[in-house]
Amino acid sequence: MNKLQYHIQMKPGDVGRYVLLPGDPGRCEQIASHFDNPRLVAYNREYKTYTGTLLGEKVSVTSTGIGGPSTAIAVEELAEIGADTFIRVGTCGGMAQEVVPGSIVIASGAIRAEGTSREYLPLEFPAVATHQVTCALEQAAKSLGLTHHIGVVQCKDSFYGQHAPETQPISEELLRRWSAWIKGGCLASEMESSTLFILGNVRRLRTGTVLLVCANQERRKQGICDPDFHDTEPALQTAVEAVRLLIAEERGSDRGAAR
Repeated sequence: MNKLQYHIQMKPGDVGRYVLLPGDPGRCEQIASHFDNPRLVAYNREYKTYTGTLLGEKVSVTSTGIGGPSTAIAVEELAEIGADTFIRVGTCGGMAQEVVPGSIVIASGAIRAEGTSREYLPLEFPAVATHQVTCALEQAAKSLGLTHHIGVVQCKDSFYGQHAPETQPISEELLRRWSAWIKGGCLASEMESSTLFILGNVRRLRTGTVLLVCANQERRKQGICDPDFHDTEPALQTAVEAVRLLIAEERGSDRGAAR
């Protein structure tokens, strides 16, 4: 029972129920600084974990690396040792014109333009976040006074298939699909949420995503103001506040049930 999980190198008791999931290991310490009494638990490959507390409840942050395959490994192994609520906190590129760099995107669902989630469920099954977690993220963004958008994001496997589609042998297909997603109202592009949401459904986990918009290539194409923005602190604060809200909400429910 106490055997270390192969990739994340942790065992039951090392993490809390609530885990924040940045892609970059370099962001873990920044996120952990918002916890009470954070400590480094493990660091193996792309998986770096700190555990601390919020409102007295054990919480953790684990980096996933880039893309669906490494995200799936992290979530599978974290769930095995007791985690059940996951919030991806990262970055994205805006697609809708109104999604300005520096704003926040909260993903209610994701386009499954990647391969990992297909190893779990057929494409007809939608990748959707847990409503309770999405509501907590929305409430957190509002309380922090942040400009935020809620809706669908696109998830892909090839970063340069998005950023330089004209260089790819299937450029026509890539450009056609990109245009369709924008016409359909997709807010932004990233690489992990669809895998996280599908795993949440399969493993009965709660999931959500909050992303900082770093840039918007569609605004740039149209000559609209599009400054680069790389300070992820607003997204991190939103995720941490959402966890606080979830903890408080569940404690209230527990008190009500005990009456």
